[in-house]
Parts: sequence; C-alpha cells; structure tokens
Amino acid sequence: MAGWNADTAAGPLGSGTVTLVEGSSFCISAANGDIHPGLPHGVFHLDTRILSRWELTVNGLVIEPLAAETREPYRALFAGRVPRSDGYADSPLLVERLREVGAGILEEITVRNYSKHPVECRILLTAESDFADLFEVKEARITRQWTETRVPEGDSLEIRGKWEGIRKSVVIRAEGAGAGARALGFTAKIEPSGSWSTRVSVVPTDGAGASLGTARAPFAHPSRGELSPSDRRREEWVAKIPRLQVGNRSIERTLRRSYEDLGALRIQDPDHPNRVVVAAGAPWFMTLFGRDSLWASEMALPVDPSLALGTLRTLADRQGTVVDTTSEEEPGKILHEVRLDVSSGLALGGKSAYYGSVDATPLFVIVLGSVSRWGFAKDVISELLPNADRALEWIRDYGDRDGDGFVEYGRPNEHGLINQGWKDSWDGINFADGTIAEPPLALCEVQAYVHGAYMARAWMAYDDGDLTLAAELRERAARLKKKFNEEFWLPDKGYYAVALDKDKRPVDACASNMGHCLWFGLVDEDKAPFVVERLMSPEMFSGWGVRTLASDMGAYNPASYHNGSVWPHDNALIAAGLLRYGFVEEAQRIATALLEAAEFSGGRLPELFCGFPREQFREPVPYPTACSPQAWAATTPIQLITGLMRYDAHISLGGVWLDPVLPESYGDLHISNAPMGSGRITIDVAGSSAHVQGLPDGLTLHRAQRPWITELVEKAELRRADPGR
Repeated sequence: MAGWNADTAAGPLGSGTVTLVEGSSFCISAANGDIHPGLPHGVFHLDTRILSRWELTVNGLVIEPLAAETREPYRALFAGRVPRSDGYADSPLLVERLREVGAGILEEITVRNYSKHPVECRILLTAESDFADLFEVKEARITRQWTETRVPEGDSLEIRGKWEGIRKSVVIRAEGAGAGARALGFTAKIEPSGSWSTRVSVVPTDGAGASLGTARAPFAHPSRGELSPSDRRREEWVAKIPRLQVGNRSIERTLRRSYEDLGALRIQDPDHPNRVVVAAGAPWFMTLFGRDSLWASEMALPVDPSLALGTLRTLADRQGTVVDTTSEEEPGKILHEVRLDVSSGLALGGKSAYYGSVDATPLFVIVLGSVSRWGFAKDVISELLPNADRALEWIRDYGDRDGDGFVEYGRPNEHGLINQGWKDSWDGINFADGTIAEPPLALCEVQAYVHGAYMARAWMAYDDGDLTLAAELRERAARLKKKFNEEFWLPDKGYYAVALDKDKRPVDACASNMGHCLWFGLVDEDKAPFVVERLMSPEMFSGWGVRTLASDMGAYNPASYHNGSVWPHDNALIAAGLLRYGFVEEAQRIATALLEAAEFSGGRLPELFCGFPREQFREPVPYPTACSPQAWAATTPIQLITGLMRYDAHISLGGVWLDPVLPESYGDLHISNAPMGSGRITIDVAGSSAHVQGLPDGLTLHRAQRPWITELVEKAELRRADPGR
C-alpha cells in the first residue's frame, strides 16, 4: 500500500472540470455536470467518495456542455443541450442542472423544449458509489472492493457498502422518479416552449439509514425558496467579516472571491462542532493541515481571528504526546494532516493523524503570538501557552536531531513524506546541478520559523511580565540568527542555501525559500540587498511572481510542482519580507503581478501556476492539478493588501500601526467592520494617508510602519523597568 510519500500532486481531473466545496464535502465533475468513475471525479464527504458515477441522459443521449457557472463555492449552474440524432447542429432540448454541495449534493434538473412540437423524453440518472477513500481516488489505486447492496424503493435508491466490518451507505432520492437498481428514471412529455424539472438529493448515511451529522436532513429537502444550511452559513460568515470597497474593481473582485473561498474552506472540528478551522484546499485537502491551516489563519487574521483560534485549539488537542515512528508523532509536535478515511488509518497503524511536518510546530507558536498581539481571546491564549512551550521543547529535543542548533527532518519509516517542509514533493530540495539533496535536511525557512517562534514566545512572556523567559528566548533567537548567517550564506553566489544536507553541506540551489527568512528577520541587513536582487532577477521573477526555483538551476522545470512553478502564498510571504526590510517597490511589483494573474482565473488565485516567463505567454499558464480553491492561495490577496497597508497591531502595547504604500493604480480603500481587539474599526486609505474610526479605548494609531518584534519587546522591557517612561 502506498503511504504518505506518494506524489503530492494528483492526476489530471479532465478538461473543463468543475469543483464545488463546502466544509469537509466537495464535488468534482465534468463540464456537463456528469461524474465519471474513470477520472478522479466524485462527491466526497469526510474523505469518502459517496458518488463515483452520476450520469444524466435524455433519450439515451449524453448532455453536450454549453456553460458551467460557479455561483458560490458550493453551488454551480450547468447548461447543456441534448444532441440531435438527425445530423442537425441546433437542438431544441436544453438542460439546466443547479447543483449544491453540502453533506452530499442537492441538484435541480430542468429540461426545456424550445421546439414547436411536444417532445417525449426518457430521462435517466445512472448512479454508482464505490465508497473509495480520497487517497485511493487521488492516486488512482482503488484496491478495496466493497460488498454492495442496492435497495430501490419508490422514488429512492439506497446503495450500501460493507468492507471488513465497516458499513457505509448513501441514499439517492428524486421527486417523481422510478428507482431501479442502477438508475433513477423519469418519463416526461414536454410541451412546446415548456419545461420539466425535478430535484434530486444524495445524502450519506451511517450504514443503518441514519443521516450523518447534524443539519443533514434539512439539506436534503429544504422548502423551495428557503436558504440551505450552506446559504445560512455563508450569510453568517459575511455578517462577521470586514466589508470593503476598492477603487480598482478588479482587485476588489479578487478580495471578495478570497473572502468567499475562505468561508467555504471552513470546516468544523468533529469533537467540537462550534470550533471552526481552515481546511487546506479543494479538491484533495479538505481537512485540517498543520502548516497550511496555520499559514492561512495567520494571513486571514485581520479578516477573522476566530479561524486562527479554532485552528490553534484543534491542533493543540492533537499535539503529540508519544514517540510513534509509524505516524511520526513525537511529544510536543504539531500534526501535518488529519484524515478520516480507511487507507490512511491502515498506513498509520490505525491512527488518523500524520505528524510528518518539520515546520508546523514552530508555526503554531508564531500564530499563537500573532493572535496574542492582536488582542483576541486572552483566556484562550493563556490556555494554549503550555502547548507553545511543549512545541519549543520539541524544537530542542526532537527537531534539532543532532544538537547543532538547526531543526532538521528525516522520515523514520518508508511510508512517510521524504521532504517535510512546504516543498514536500520527493524532488523538491536539490542542489544547483539538479542532484537531489539527501536527508536529514535543515531547511533555511524552517530556521526562520524557529527564530520567529522564539520571538513570538518572547513577547508573550513580556506581556505576562516574565522578563527572564523573554530574555532567554531572545538570546536563543540571536544565537540562531548568527549561526544561520554563518553557515547558510553562500558569499560566492550572493544568496542563502536552501538547506544543509545530511553531511551539513550547503544545498546551493537558488530557491524561493530564502524569501521567507526576510519576513522573520533572520537575514543580516548587509545581505538583504543581495537576496532581493536575486529574488527579483529574471531567473527568479517570471513576471507573474517569484519562481520556486531559478531558471538557471539544474532541476528547473516551469511546469513542475516545486522546481520552477509560482506559488501565490510563497510570494505573499516574500512580499511581506521585502516590506520588512524596506524594499517597497519590489513588494509592490510582486503584489501587482499576482493580483493581475488573478484576473485570468475569475479573481481566484490557484494553489500554483507554471513558471513560464510573462514575455512568452500573456496569461499565467495553469498547473494541471492545482488545488482551487486553496486556503493559503485564497488568503494571499488579503496578505498582499494588508501587507502594503503595513497594517498591524500590538494591543498590549496599546498600538495599531498603519503606514500604507499601496500603488496608485489600486485606488482608494475603504474597510468597515474590521476586527480589532474587543471592537470593530473602519479604515480609509487614500494614497499614503490613512484614517481609522472606532478604535477601542486604550489604543493609539501610529501612522508609521510597525516596529519589529525586537524593538517592541525592548520597549516593553523599558516600560516595565520604568513605568514612567
């Protein structure tokens, strides 16, 4: 059985694929709405494919696609026509399918007759469910054959599956249908200029006929005109997030699409239904990921801090407690991924969580620090401080495998991920000549995250009055920075090594990873200009963004997953780092390129796109299997805009910082209902000027870029030492 080290990219979905997503459920179909078992299509719920075939025919003919419009991330309208059998091109029979995904799907099918004569129609919906788990579908390796029972009754068909004592089932019900063992059928006589319609629901059950989870039955048959649970959930989300207006309408559309996608990617913690976390992305990663969910939460903090709080609490509940080489769990470690399907449990010795991530643990501390700085839920922060300290203990006791001061990774079994940073494909870390680097590997950006974790915990210690701990952590961060700049810097090349390999040799490929080191202040001031020059060189900057690997490297391939592609979230972090070091023009260039790229995909940035130069192709070249929507791609526009606003806070120090450097082409910016501490504020930005209304008591607006953490904790230290200052 394949383990977690399978290629992280899935196989092609087929042309014109439409993906709908809502929480932990999603649907992948062809452009006409059909689901084909020979492709990685299906309706998925809780990591199980509950519908593997869903084909609509009219008089034995497959529907020809005309259009597919995604109304919301969870709803789409498909338009098609019934081909003629007499050789004429135009068809009088048009078909509309309005589909919504939730706990299953709800689909309204309408056939319209635009001819002058009545038409007899035999409408057939063929359905199959193989109950395959997500990994099997993604990797095209379906091995388990479920014992299947089909129970047609009136207008419904129940498909039951059993495998080694595990039972699953799905109920398909259609108004006015006659159910058979393989399909649901309808006979209709449609008058001239008339129409026929039905509604069909597909709902998973527990194998004994009971619908799964709460609020499932209302999804199956809401009254006509009533909002579905997904619509109500969206309304609640829209009411709580900031409202915005941007002079540049294209950028406004992109930001609104980001808000929509982020709302759809929210999932509930099964053990705590009121706790919301961020799923990594559709279609294959609709689950909690340590790294992805944390980064998305961090970048979405100015929009909805509850996402970060829910993600942190859920990850804390699952923080490692024992050493388990199968799942790679270790005391204090933050998980990589949670799965609910069958094969993941088999690969992990019966566990549903996999811990093979080297960066989720320091990122946990960083995000906790950010939530603390922004003044949200102080009681929750206090509860999670012990988890942060256990994460730091993991860095010391397990992350630094050989005691050299750097955090490394190397899988302890043959099933785990070979590479365990964000470039987790098997060939993602390599030398300049293209040779693959051998683990244990110490990634440059991971050292930056560790540095950020030390500083984040230091300022939380200052806020609690623990000056001794804060000073110790700052000293630890300073030692790491010094050692990093000594051992990772390549003076003859003018950039940092992407990693140190098993023999402590610098892995000398020029990669985007070093851009993350800028954000966390790990780069020496005198080296920053060289790093920026390399990042913005023609070899690295494609015109749409910074490539993951320079075009003059041996492993470069513009259509690869991690060796020459452009990842929006990667660029958002680089842009934030550029702003930290004062490289405003370069940050503006990256942000503008990405926001322009989004225009070619309906305002939605995908997980990644190919790294071909902009001079060669006038539009970004899609990567065939990129997730879309994807959490940290959805939060990228938010991070880009708030970054260029230079918008940040440190509530315990009484400060909100705003020093906008938005390009003139972006126009004016108006944001209302923005969360800030215990209240909501309104922000207006016009050029370099900014105005804020509604600041909670005790907060002061600073019209300057926020001082970085070292300066902040120094100020806190001075204030506590001399309250009169």
